[in-house]
Amino acid sequence: MDEVVTDGHESQPEEARPLIPSEPVPPIHSRFLFVDVAALRAKQLRRGARVRFEAEHGFVAPHKPERVAMEEVRRGLVMYEVLPPKTPRPEGVV
Repeated sequence: MDEVVTDGHESQPEEARPLIPSEPVPPIHSRFLFVDVAALRAKQLRRGARVRFEAEHGFVAPHKPERVAMEEVRRGLVMYEVLPPKTPRPEGVV
């Protein structure tokens, strides 16, 4: 899942193309995880990241970064990793 491919725009320099996972990430079943991933992606979009999908025939692309991020997450275009919880330190350890 570490392998990353581009969106097929060969005319753009490599650093200008958005990174899209080569295989779709597993679907998100938790609405809380969905919101967290979409919020982080929306933050990237507001800071100038490129959209990872193009509008298809009959599909109107959303304009707000939050809606674009939700659509990208729904399509499996956003890579994410759920980290294991931190273990609490025993008392007295600094």
